[in-house]
Amino acid sequence: MSGRTEGGRTSGRKQQPVSIHLTKHLPVASGIGGGSSDAAATLTALNRLCRFGLTSEQLAKIGRDLGADVPMCLYTKPLIARGIGEQIEPAAGFPALAMVLVNPGVPVSTPEVFSALTSRENPGLPPLPLVKDEGQLAFGDICRWLASTRNDLQAPAVSIAPAIAQSLEALTSAGAGFARMSGSGATCFGLFETSGEAARAAAEIQARQPGWWVVATESIASKDPADDAA
Repeated sequence: MSGRTEGGRTSGRKQQPVSIHLTKHLPVASGIGGGSSDAAATLTALNRLCRFGLTSEQLAKIGRDLGADVPMCLYTKPLIARGIGEQIEPAAGFPALAMVLVNPGVPVSTPEVFSALTSRENPGLPPLPLVKDEGQLAFGDICRWLASTRNDLQAPAVSIAPAIAQSLEALTSAGAGFARMSGSGATCFGLFETSGEAARAAAEIQARQPGWWVVATESIASKDPADDAA
């Protein structure tokens, strides 16, 4: 999927028109922030290309007008977000996590999922586990902490697209230490202790479900060198 947009005015300063060509590899309406990350990458690129000199905070303020997830995508590191996504704080101690993303090929409408949500008043996140002397959280501690949290949109999304439950079952059967739906769906993620385990699980799931979108990948660590240079 590709698109092209034209724009000539940014940050209050007149600029030459900028042409942007987007080639999209992620499923549409998949709940993994694809559009938000595209917007964040575009803001970052324009800031550098046009030499606006905007700070991360200023870019995040612009990003909030585009979408609640855009500020998180601008920072490109593990974060905790509250409110509608505007209250952001670093999540310390997270290593790079091997994971598998699975989408059963069913687009899910976010407004439809929210309409099916029975309760909007739910407890917030429990405290993060303590970082030990080695400076990073253990895989088991992360999985146990995630198991104590919720995605309140998962149940209504499954009621709309039952294939989401099949994706979660496939990840668990393939050996994921933890599996859950991402965002408003329909993509689900499974965490694995090593990248090798994630790759094997992805191949196994893809062989059983050739029509699904299945990718083995890795998250960004809290102490990524790119963060230190930012």
